Amino acid sequence: MKKGLLKKLLAFTLVSTMALPLMACGNNKDANGNKDLLETIKEKGKITIGMSVDYAPYEFFIMEDGKKKMVGMDVDMMNEIAKDLGVEVEVKEMEFSTICDAVRTGVVDLGVSGLSPEPDRLEIVDFSDIYFNAEQGILINKNNTSSIKSLSDLEGKKIGAQNGSIQASIAQGVKDADVKLLPEVPTLIQDLIAGNLDAVIVELPVADIQASIHDNLAVATEKIADNAGGGSAIAAPKGQEALLAEVNKSIKRLLDEGKLSEFYKTAVELSKNEVSAE
Repeated sequence: MKKGLLKKLLAFTLVSTMALPLMACGNNKDANGNKDLLETIKEKGKITIGMSVDYAPYEFFIMEDGKKKMVGMDVDMMNEIAKDLGVEVEVKEMEFSTICDAVRTGVVDLGVSGLSPEPDRLEIVDFSDIYFNAEQGILINKNNTSSIKSLSDLEGKKIGAQNGSIQASIAQGVKDADVKLLPEVPTLIQDLIAGNLDAVIVELPVADIQASIHDNLAVATEKIADNAGGGSAIAAPKGQEALLAEVNKSIKRLLDEGKLSEFYKTAVELSKNEVSAE
């Protein structure tokens, strides 16, 4: 009995020892123990992007041949990054405030929606290099241009901003302001037009586009510098250095070739010509 038991133990030890290198080769993890997302993306031939598709010129919908089409600077950029990786793009629409958490939990591979690498976001995700810099703008009704010229003029007034954004933090910092936070910018714009809000704080390109589309809207004289996040970047799961390196390589190429500037100008023109962004 003892001899048979010894043979079984030896056999089990041998099998277990042989299995270890096989498991190590198949665990698909990097040196820090994180699953190698870049390898996984290439294996499945698809990269999944979390976007809030309501924010021209970054990402928005237009009607083309009677059908909704997703366009924008971020959309064009991600198509180029996917091309460099040799994969296709799948966009998952979601509220802006949920994008970083969706990246953190693996619901999407990357988050792209004019995101700024703020300190609180950096606690749960990593960010690429900056691909676009923009100031913040104060969108107002044109008949208020003489009374609302700067952020200080919004004290005690009704201000709108997108939930979870840098602009929300700015609005909440205005003294005695009645701040309304909503998930979608177009709804805030409609509230502003209807007179339910005195101002909406958005990125300057967004404010400029809305003022060009709506004759009764204008952008306040003073612009708000982006001192919090330093521009727009792509959110990625923590510890995915290989994926970020490839993303940054593509961003550098697009910047060097002037492509991102082209994407921005094209998106601005599309948004100006589009009556409905829904």
